[in-house]
Amino acid sequence: MAVIHRTTLTPNKLELLSTWLPTQPWSRCEGREPVLAKAGGFRLDDPEAAVGIEFMVVTDSSGDQPLTYHVPLTYRGAPLDGAGQALIGTAEHGVLGRRWVYDGTHDPVLVAQLLALMTGGAEPQAQSLSDTPDPTVTGHFAPAGHGPLTGTTAVTNGPHGTDLLVRTSAAVGSAASADLTIRVNRVLGSDAGDAPASAAEPLGHVTANWLLPDGTTARGLFAVAYDAARADSDQAR
Repeated sequence: MAVIHRTTLTPNKLELLSTWLPTQPWSRCEGREPVLAKAGGFRLDDPEAAVGIEFMVVTDSSGDQPLTYHVPLTYRGAPLDGAGQALIGTAEHGVLGRRWVYDGTHDPVLVAQLLALMTGGAEPQAQSLSDTPDPTVTGHFAPAGHGPLTGTTAVTNGPHGTDLLVRTSAAVGSAASADLTIRVNRVLGSDAGDAPASAAEPLGHVTANWLLPDGTTARGLFAVAYDAARADSDQAR
């Protein structure tokens, strides 16, 4: 399980996100500089123990109404080949040294573990505690027919979130499609749960909590999986 180091990170995560977040298609900053505060999240373990995986929630209080964003992040000790467009920035970690911080939707390690969380193959971990599962984070995947992730073929950002077109290994004896679209919801509590165009019923999801500015707890969908082939077929009709 991941070890959480009590040390410094320079620049810190909120400083990195304050520059990056307004440039994203799903951001609603509308030209404003965001004023960000942590509002929750959780972690997943990398089976190879090489990549830090965090699903971070931040609230922007710069506008008339606070907005809460879901930002999956990965932390690496070296650049990820071919992912320059997903680099949020670099930071100096007091224990681990230089870390490359990525938008995790472009990182194959995070995407594989996100699917594993849905299908019961990964246990969510507390955001700020070592070796501590977080039972408030739940994953669900209804049908058989999809095995582990074999690759991500497209990452598409839009006004409602990030769509990951992923390929899985089909389960033995199953005729189900091996392609899934995973919608990563970005603005929590508003359009969270909106489906990609023409998508069929969801196959799986990840649900978690976050804190509202008044200190109360909200709960909603962080990610939802759909059958990509069914969505394509419906759209073609």
